Amino acid sequence: MLEVRDLQVGYGAITALHGISLRVEKGSIATLIGANGAGKSTMLRAISGLIPARSGSVLFEGRELLGQPAHEIVALGLAHSPEGRMVFANLSVEENLRMGAYLRKDGAGIAKDRDYVFDMFPRLKERRAQTAGTLSGGEQQMLAIGRALMSRPRCLMLDEPSLGIAPMLVATIFEKIVEINRELGLTILLVEQNANLALEVSQRGYVIETGRIILEDECKALRDNPQVRESYLGGH
Repeated sequence: MLEVRDLQVGYGAITALHGISLRVEKGSIATLIGANGAGKSTMLRAISGLIPARSGSVLFEGRELLGQPAHEIVALGLAHSPEGRMVFANLSVEENLRMGAYLRKDGAGIAKDRDYVFDMFPRLKERRAQTAGTLSGGEQQMLAIGRALMSRPRCLMLDEPSLGIAPMLVATIFEKIVEINRELGLTILLVEQNANLALEVSQRGYVIETGRIILEDECKALRDNPQVRESYLGGH
C-alpha cells in the first residue's frame, strides 16, 4: 500500500535521510524503530508532504506523493498523527475531531465516525466539551489518533504514540492501535521508541540509525536478533 524508495531529505547542508526504502503491505502494521534523532519523524513528515524531499519516491497505492500538498495527501487516504500530538489546544475535544474531518462533506458519516472514536476512547466522550489543552498527555494522544481517523484514512501513520504518557495508558493506546488495524482493516505505519511494544504489535519492522535503514525483517526475527536486543530491547 505504501512504498518508500531511496528517499533523501535534508535540512540545509545537513542530510537527515540517506536513501531510505521501506514497504508497508495493505492491512498490516509495520514499525520503524530507532533512537532519538535517527530520522523517524523526518521520514513521516516527508511522506505526508509537510517537508520537501531532495530525491526518491513515495508511492501510495501506486501513486506518487512527493510534490503533492499535504491536504491532497490526506484526501487520498493517508493520515498522520504527529509526534507531540499537536492538538488544537484552545478547541474542544469535539471541535478537534471535526477538524480531522475538514475535507469531508458527508455529515451523517462524520457523526458515525465521531461516535466510533467516542466508543473506542470513552474518556474523550466524557470530555467532549473540554478544551484539548487541559487534557492529560494520554488523553491528548487518544484525541490525536481519533482526529486522524476522522479523515477516514486507509493508511494511518502514528509518530511516537507512547511518548510522554503514563505507563498504564501506553498499554491502552497500543491495544487500540491493534483494534483499529483489525476492526477497520487500516494499514498502519508506526514510529516508536518503545521498541518492545512496537515489535509486539507489528508484523514487519525496520531499524533506522542516523538516517539509514540498517535492518529489516519480520518482527519476531527482529526481537530475537542480538543486535536489536542489545541496542533497543534493553538486552533482554
